[in-house]
Amino acid sequence: MKNARIILSVAAALLVSACSTCPFAPKAGEIDHIVLAWLKKPGDKADQAEVIAASKELKAGIKEVQSLSVGRALPSDRAVVDDSFDVALVMRFKNAADLATYEKHPVHVKAVTEVLKPLTKQIRVHDLVRE
Repeated sequence: MKNARIILSVAAALLVSACSTCPFAPKAGEIDHIVLAWLKKPGDKADQAEVIAASKELKAGIKEVQSLSVGRALPSDRAVVDDSFDVALVMRFKNAADLATYEKHPVHVKAVTEVLKPLTKQIRVHDLVRE
């Protein structure tokens, strides 16, 4: 049930934030890659900052990443909001082929190996194809 709430919360935020009239609006077939990370030391600001910095390097170093939003969970007392994760990121790719290229890219592999795996106890990934 909690996983369903995570998916619905992230999907709703993405849908509400989409601007259909701006030139950067999502297009059908584009991929949103959503990553939620729970740290081994929950709430640790230094570890959060390290994951955020590594995430920003993904955008800077991998041309297939069209956009990146990254940040910490916003605390909430609403029952439908899962704020248990430490860091989340949302990336946009032009298509599934670009996502596949990203997954094998050395910058991504390095971030996963050197930062995410050592610092996180759990990572959830959701990929959504735009309609």
